[in-house]
Amino acid sequence: IFSDFYNGTVTFLPLEENSEGKYQIKKCNIYQIQLTQIKDEEWSVSTVAPFPEDWFSDGIAYPKLAWLGNELLSKLAKWSVEQKPSEFKSTLSLISVAKYSKVYQDLKEKYKEMVKVWPEVTDPEKFVYEDVAIATYLLILWEEERKEKGLTKKQSFVDLGCGNGLLVHILNNEGHSGRGIDVRRRKIWDTYGPETHLEESTIMPGDSHLFPDTDWLIGNHSDELTPWIPVIAARSSYLCCYFVLPCCFFDFHGKYSRRQSKKTQYREYLDFVAQVGFVCGFHVEEDCLRIPSTKRVCLIGKNRTYPPTECALFDKQITQYINNRQTCAVVMCDRRVGFNHKDHSDGVCKGAGSELPENETDTAGTIWMPGFQPREKVEQIRNCASLPRDFVDDVVLSVANLLLNATPQKSGSNMHGENMKTWNQGESLSLKEVAEHLNKETLKRLKSEYGGLQTLLKNNHQVFEVLNGRVHIRDWRKEKPSRKTKPEVKRRLSAEAFKTRLCWFFIHHPDGCSLPSESCPYAHGTEELRQSQIIKKKKHI
Repeated sequence: IFSDFYNGTVTFLPLEENSEGKYQIKKCNIYQIQLTQIKDEEWSVSTVAPFPEDWFSDGIAYPKLAWLGNELLSKLAKWSVEQKPSEFKSTLSLISVAKYSKVYQDLKEKYKEMVKVWPEVTDPEKFVYEDVAIATYLLILWEEERKEKGLTKKQSFVDLGCGNGLLVHILNNEGHSGRGIDVRRRKIWDTYGPETHLEESTIMPGDSHLFPDTDWLIGNHSDELTPWIPVIAARSSYLCCYFVLPCCFFDFHGKYSRRQSKKTQYREYLDFVAQVGFVCGFHVEEDCLRIPSTKRVCLIGKNRTYPPTECALFDKQITQYINNRQTCAVVMCDRRVGFNHKDHSDGVCKGAGSELPENETDTAGTIWMPGFQPREKVEQIRNCASLPRDFVDDVVLSVANLLLNATPQKSGSNMHGENMKTWNQGESLSLKEVAEHLNKETLKRLKSEYGGLQTLLKNNHQVFEVLNGRVHIRDWRKEKPSRKTKPEVKRRLSAEAFKTRLCWFFIHHPDGCSLPSESCPYAHGTEELRQSQIIKKKKHI
């Protein structure tokens, strides 16, 4: 990156490593951001790419040129003039940034091969480097804690809701004893080897799930367990600490309900989880991680606000707080919930008993909240993919007719000067307007799926475009032809999928398809249908 402050330019030269370990400039992806003073207090910001026709985009390291011009520039302009203080701490405020950068690069190099052998359906680039970043943060945080407290032994840990287990794998490899527990085993667990300790088990907040011999509890996107982790840490032992990275919003008994409209939902939820930590007697610290996620604020409890002799007092305070958070229905059902937790009768925290043997299970007397709903062992597919085909087809047809009949189509020309009035593209409507025209039963069914109506419409991208919250009927005449730089695999897959599905417009649109048969990637009638040559990936590698 070359910064020319005098001329107001920043030039980005992408470097790529070749097979010999030497770096070369990827000339086609050079770009520059320019800041120009027009007059007095008026400035402009722009991007320049010297080779736009050869620009390569992979959606990860190299964004699309349109994104640089439309999205990034508007953000830069907005950030340059706004003065509102951030809701969050600055990134990596609790640790050394220089040390973090070095350790992160070392770990990234060490575990980069995980990207190539990732057997899960999730994005390996995101999940591998995110877990490497979280591991880096914890390793430095723990190193500094050892110096502060004069510890020689590396901290032990338990990752509650460990998911793919990569964070556990890295921490184990870096010398920290610990294990991960999750309700559902992942395929990737088998690739780690015996040194990585992972358990498939359901965690129910109660006296049988305490960890008196563990230094740290980790909640990395731990969902319904997130608010419970400070409680479990407080009741495990006086020396037990915790790290949580909240993502989805859960209360003790179910989904979190907003109580303040002046804050963002995310900020309000972070404040709630921090409050839980304070009630449990922790000095709660907040920091912002350097990870590829919008939910990157972590909360840390590593010191107590009370002496060990006051454990029993704080234990009762925790119980009262949990009870007060319950909904009226749960309170009416069982006013005694939480009081079954074993008291620290001698006034000193000892972890409230050890974990039960594997062959023993929780009884109603040891669960702190009988109404707690753990995650289901079998993950439900809720991205609209499992909806009946007839139901999806009906919704698609209803929305398409709604757009086509919204107002009379205006005539006009496209960017190539072609007359567009002969084919009706309909009008665009907001998602809210579309939803208002669907019946209640349909909406109720869609709400049970992640993303709801928007996900269903995006899944049917042959028919619709959803841009900035507005729904459009897709006009295939406006679709740009595939770039010459398109990867070979994608070109081959496109060719194999050609004419393997019927054209929706040919069958349903009043004007038929906007493209002639030879140009349309979909079949105009059953006689054009080809058998798909794409072999689906095996579920198990």
